Amino acid sequence: MKPMKLDKASRKIAYLLRHAPDFTDEHGYVEIGTLINAVRETYPDFTKELLDEIVRTDEKGRYSYDETGRRIRANQGHSVQVDVGLVEQEPPAVLYHGTATRFLDSIFREGLTGQTRLYVHLSKDEETAIKVGARHGKPIVLKVQAGEMRKAGYVFYRSENGVWLTKAVPVRYLSAES
Repeated sequence: MKPMKLDKASRKIAYLLRHAPDFTDEHGYVEIGTLINAVRETYPDFTKELLDEIVRTDEKGRYSYDETGRRIRANQGHSVQVDVGLVEQEPPAVLYHGTATRFLDSIFREGLTGQTRLYVHLSKDEETAIKVGARHGKPIVLKVQAGEMRKAGYVFYRSENGVWLTKAVPVRYLSAES
């Protein structure tokens, strides 16, 4: 499969595992054969080997197989309710959120919300946040006072691939990094 088609197949996988309400089970898992057949509706030459390559090379570690290797799920980013087994964790004092400068007015009015996702995604380092922000335009990094939020009762989780998650970040806990 050509790299461009592989990228598009990866996007279809992300959509199915994160946003298709009747596609996965209550924990976000789907049988690998079911996923491959769904991708083949658009990309007939899609194989298990290509799926393995997508999972292995995804720099964000978006996907994981279950312990049997027969099912797969997205680690986070869902817009449909699933229980991926997140465990409440103590965040570091500061986390980061990458966004585009064009969203700043709205963010500093309303804070960070999950939008169509269940959680706001935060990173432990500025470099990751810059990469995330660059996907949406001219990037800017927001500094999140996660330790202060936690003291105020906000709940944090860390997904299997290290992304920090919380329901929302009020404006008072945000500052823009220059």
